[in-house]
Amino acid sequence: MRIEVDCASDTGLVREHNEDNFAYDESLGLTILADGMGGYQAGEIASEIAVTTILNTMQQALKNLPVSKRSSGYHPITVLLEQAVLKANEAIYQAAEENPAYRGMGTTVVASVVHDNIISIAHVGDSRLYRLRGSSFRPITMDHSVLQELINCGLYTPEQARRSPNKNLVTRALGVGDTVSVDIQEQRILSEDIYLLCSDGLNDLVEDGDIHQIMTAIVKKQTSLQEVNQQLIKAANNQGGNDNISVMLMRQANYTLQPHYSWLQQFARWWRD
Repeated sequence: MRIEVDCASDTGLVREHNEDNFAYDESLGLTILADGMGGYQAGEIASEIAVTTILNTMQQALKNLPVSKRSSGYHPITVLLEQAVLKANEAIYQAAEENPAYRGMGTTVVASVVHDNIISIAHVGDSRLYRLRGSSFRPITMDHSVLQELINCGLYTPEQARRSPNKNLVTRALGVGDTVSVDIQEQRILSEDIYLLCSDGLNDLVEDGDIHQIMTAIVKKQTSLQEVNQQLIKAANNQGGNDNISVMLMRQANYTLQPHYSWLQQFARWWRD
């Protein structure tokens, strides 16, 4: 299952340099996005180590992966993705231990692999993966953040969380400790699915509904992924651009416009999926 990917990143209107990094390998169905944090340029180092480590590890592992079926639990590729993220955590932590200038650096990460009609996802922190399927648009990942925990406890509504001054406090990140817990999951992928990976510089400033509206142009107007990415970055900058903004759009290669379905057909498809 081949994929088409387009990526874009912008420093924003406030930050002096960009601490986000991303990479992809269309032939392997692999996408990775990381949002660094730390002292002067250390966040950029952390996100670069994360992306490079995961990319190199998965390229080697996937190209040499024997044909195998799931015996139980997760698909072998999902497990490989989790292991690659853990390896990145070790590499960042070790770099920080060896260089005092990098102490305290870390990064969020979200990564996915499309294969065997499923998408394997791994993430740490508050970088997100969204899915556009027909008229439905929703985040597939759940933030590892203080605000998300408060929302889960019922102390904040999502609307209140958006206005909180503490919305950038993450509870998990790569590199800040010698171990980290990685969230992994698998989702069935349909031919019309479009996936968005982004740093919080987008979703902190642009409402999910507005992101959805911009992304529907891909389907309704057959707009290119590149043009939509630029529109997403522009929308974040129009709201202040107070952080780096990175976006990756991914869909199956040779994507074609899907037919219109009645509400009953859409309900049947939703129930089936």
